[in-house]
Amino acid sequence: MSGGHFIRWACTDKLTTVHVPAVRWNGPTQPPDDEHRWNVARRLLHDDTLKPEDRLAGLLLLLYGQGPSAIHRLTTEPVAALARVVTANRKGHATIGALAPSPWLFPGGQPGRPISTTQLTQRLNQLGIRPNQARSTALFQLATEIPAAILARTLGIRTDVAVAWQRLSAGVWATYAAEVSRRKDS
Repeated sequence: MSGGHFIRWACTDKLTTVHVPAVRWNGPTQPPDDEHRWNVARRLLHDDTLKPEDRLAGLLLLLYGQGPSAIHRLTTEPVAALARVVTANRKGHATIGALAPSPWLFPGGQPGRPISTTQLTQRLNQLGIRPNQARSTALFQLATEIPAAILARTLGIRTDVAVAWQRLSAGVWATYAAEVSRRKDS
């Protein structure tokens, strides 16, 4: 449970009177540096000197717009050769001497728990990846490629947020259905 969820729960159950105002974020304020995003993605894809788990986490963020708070909870489900490498070599303080393999793709320091969002963010920062900025860039690009409703459903974000991303990215969807139907015919 996140700090915000905990405080809302505590207030609902009348366990506290603490009030923490929320700041609503409405998407990017400027077009992202897409060239930098692709350069970092190429590095993560091909640089074998980097830890495979850091490479995979960075690629999930850069290419699919998944934030550290979603990435850290991934369970083992190989999606590519890199994911298989990470799966085969998962290490975390809690996996040492464990009787069964960890179900987490990114195991953490506590038995049965994934790596923390903070730790994953720090590891990505060490690679020169700023998760919030990189995720915004990926979302911005995705918003130019797919309709807001599909973006919202796929990434688990609200439709109005996806619509805002689409407007900012200048995505035009008048011909989307026709394009999809042509793909099925091919």
